[in-house]
Amino acid sequence: MDKINRVAILGGTHGNEFTGAYLVKKFERFPNIIKRPSFETIGLLGNPEAFKAVRRYLDKDLNRCFTRGNLENNQSYSIEDKRAKFINNKLGNKGNPSVDFLLDLHSTTANMGLTIILVNNNYFNFKIAAYLSSIWPEIKVYSAVVPGREMGFVNSICDRGFAIEVGPIAQGILSGSLFEKTEKLAGEVLDCLEKFNRGEIGVRSLPLTIYRHLKTVDFPKNERGELDGTIHPQLEGRDYQQLS
Repeated sequence: MDKINRVAILGGTHGNEFTGAYLVKKFERFPNIIKRPSFETIGLLGNPEAFKAVRRYLDKDLNRCFTRGNLENNQSYSIEDKRAKFINNKLGNKGNPSVDFLLDLHSTTANMGLTIILVNNNYFNFKIAAYLSSIWPEIKVYSAVVPGREMGFVNSICDRGFAIEVGPIAQGILSGSLFEKTEKLAGEVLDCLEKFNRGEIGVRSLPLTIYRHLKTVDFPKNERGELDGTIHPQLEGRDYQQLS
């Protein structure tokens, strides 16, 4: 498998998710944090206009704009459509990128802890995710792959790479602890890619637990659409555990 020569780290793909956005800004100020001997790493703020407005997006979700049809549509004039085209061109174009690995940093109001989100079934991504979860058991791995459907996520530009989702955290604020954890995990990803380039990862198979989305189960509601029940206090916070 080809070595990693160039890595891109995106933050602020959603403008009100400050963790990734401010990490990218930190990396711009202190580039040695993301510098590794065998490859180049660049940082990129995903949606600057939405970031200024502290909104997820202005016209449409940027992280759904990276289908081939949308990227090739010259009649797409929204702020996010234009930004998607800019990012796609900067990173080399979907399917033929100029980067070898794409890491997209997100945060969430959901209690997901530290979660790696896979958007394809590339074996390399499984390998890296398995290695990371072996050295950091807190990490969960979630597959967002929908068979037969083209993904419109920014990660779909490059076959190698994934998103990191951290939470819970309210929109538009920073949490010092989650900021540090995300920075540490991003650093572990870069270290892992460096080890891959040196031939230290790739032989040993490691177990990997993957969570998949099966369906959405809504809260019970009455005839007026109001909540008729909620999670019992004894079950609150027990995420990634089976509920009966």
